[in-house]
Amino acid sequence: MNNNEMKVEFLSRSVNEGFARAVVSSFVSQLDPTIEELSDIKTAVSEAVTNSIIHAYPNVEGKITVKGRLVENEVELEISDNGVGIENVEKAKEPLFTTKGNLERSGMGFAIMENFMDELNVESILGLGTKITMKKKIKKYAFDNNKFCK
Repeated sequence: MNNNEMKVEFLSRSVNEGFARAVVSSFVSQLDPTIEELSDIKTAVSEAVTNSIIHAYPNVEGKITVKGRLVENEVELEISDNGVGIENVEKAKEPLFTTKGNLERSGMGFAIMENFMDELNVESILGLGTKITMKKKIKKYAFDNNKFCK
């Protein structure tokens, strides 16, 4: 059984988005994901971390925490901040909705996370921050008779 946990905390600087992707990628590699599965996870993490960097801490730096858990063949990721929070989570999850139109943002972050992960949960309290929890099952592949089988 591949059960494991990790936690990393970093400043809300745009250069740390790549760091978060690399950490999560290394952690998830224990489950032997396909390139596509790993790419989906890294993209979802990028979107969540970028949202925290851009929206949670306007004009100041704050901390972003990434936690990961592996349970059997599933990865659970939690990206959280102690920023300003989201006034209306359901509205924020609507495709193309953005509060930062001046930054040429597309407003697709939550839609991308929902599309690339199996589960997405967003909790936010104004003035206290936001926590995004995402889950994805990693399919197990076997090699049988010169063919890959699911």
